[in-house]
Amino acid sequence: HSHLKTNYDVFGDAMWDEGETFRWFNYSDLDLNFALTPGKKDVNKKKDIEAVKQSVRNLILTNHYERPFHPEIGSSVRSLLFENITPITTSILKRAIGEVITNFEPRARLSAIDCFPDVDRNGYEVTIHFYIVNMPGEQVQLETFLERAR
Repeated sequence: HSHLKTNYDVFGDAMWDEGETFRWFNYSDLDLNFALTPGKKDVNKKKDIEAVKQSVRNLILTNHYERPFHPEIGSSVRSLLFENITPITTSILKRAIGEVITNFEPRARLSAIDCFPDVDRNGYEVTIHFYIVNMPGEQVQLETFLERAR
């Protein structure tokens, strides 16, 4: 398989390892709970599916101008949570979630978004269905409840 080896510096997502087997490179991110790794003095890491899910969740809750030096990253999701719960607001919320994921999370290929208003709890049950790029497997599902924070 030596003719099939890829250069990690060029592609950055997959390669043949020394054992001549094809492997996928892991996505990783810091655990934003900042819990320490047992036995080490280091912050836990989220890997693969959990890292991408955390990133998607953070993106939909990020406002425009909230990230230093990147005012374009963000969405209007939080401001929509202060609007009256109507079918139109639900549709706009779904579109805002889809746009921010499509535009700013290259690791996720969006499949569907389910958004159900919950008038009693004054928020929305949101389920985001997506595939992770360069990782074989099934569709990933992220469920979250979006409510306004006072």
